[in-house]
Amino acid sequence: MTILTERLADGVTGNGETRNGDSRTTATEATDSSASSAPSGAGEAVVEQLRFRPRVLVSRDRKELMLSLASGLTGSAGMCLVFDWSHPLTYAIWALLIFLTASYLLARDSQSPVVAADRLVTTLVWTSGGIAVSALVWMLVYVAVQGFKGLRLEFLSSDLSKVGPLDDGGGALHAIIGTLQQMMIASVISIPIAILTAVYLHEIKGRLSGLVRFVIDAMSGLPSIVAGLFIYTIWVLRGNGPSGLAAGLALAILMIPTVTRTAEEMLKTIDDGLRESALALGAPQWRSVLQVVLPTARSGLITASILGVARAVGETAPVLLTAFGSSSVNLNPFVGPQSDLPLFIYQLLRQPNANQIARAWTGALVLVLLVLVLFVLARVIGEHGARVRGGSR
Repeated sequence: MTILTERLADGVTGNGETRNGDSRTTATEATDSSASSAPSGAGEAVVEQLRFRPRVLVSRDRKELMLSLASGLTGSAGMCLVFDWSHPLTYAIWALLIFLTASYLLARDSQSPVVAADRLVTTLVWTSGGIAVSALVWMLVYVAVQGFKGLRLEFLSSDLSKVGPLDDGGGALHAIIGTLQQMMIASVISIPIAILTAVYLHEIKGRLSGLVRFVIDAMSGLPSIVAGLFIYTIWVLRGNGPSGLAAGLALAILMIPTVTRTAEEMLKTIDDGLRESALALGAPQWRSVLQVVLPTARSGLITASILGVARAVGETAPVLLTAFGSSSVNLNPFVGPQSDLPLFIYQLLRQPNANQIARAWTGALVLVLLVLVLFVLARVIGEHGARVRGGSR
């Protein structure tokens, strides 16, 4: 098998042709001729693997892709002219379909069906990723362009209590303070519960672990308005009234499943040798979890907590039902209505006024920047924890 592999590596180039310029023997023919003298079993597996392995993208392949792209663009343009289609999305969809079809047919005719299928799947993967990234970039750029015009220091340091709908000025200070206070309350309530639940599911594995996991999975698909209705029923209607605390309770319900599942995945990355070493030294399980497992997974648990905050910070429905919103600063989250950034945006966008809509776009930009900072922070902490765990091994 080693001799066969060396012969194939020495005799066949990346283009699927032999190094001898006069001979046009393909890689498939080379493997077929070598397979007759190769031993059975593992040698045949190597021959099959090398025979159907798609080739590296070379100059001819690039020309085929460019030809397929030109076919897609021109073919879609022709169909739009014939059928009088004017929507850009229609043109893009047909251009993509024609491009994929032409790419597959050209690769199949010039190379092989296996390479054509590989080319088709690769193109689909890259196209899907490009569409997703393009949509995200388009949304971020659009929000930035619409909101940057009103992003001033006054917007971050004033509220709407003394500003009318038609007046200039005003800001989202009350919404920013409400967002920070509500997320702090939700984090204090949900993060300990979620981490303890993750420890129970992965470390303890008690009798109720199946039921707990089922509840967590069910909560993951819970609509946010249901959490708001739950807190509205058991808290707001019982005489406590709307408040930032009620909004924090509703957001905590949404954070618990996200933090729990992420924290459980982080605990799975901890080497079992650390747990076994602690138990071998005579430490009980609770001390092993408390002093070995959790400190090792500290960065991953922080990442899980930040992702939970990012999950709940953009919710509008729970806050609408529990905090009701306000146009002035409320520094006491336990008494009285309070606003936050998503509710601030929702209430202003519903008003047919250019100034109010401009303030809403600026608030959306501030919210997007806040979520972006949280995700970048989670990414940095997660990569640092992975390097630390890798170095400890």
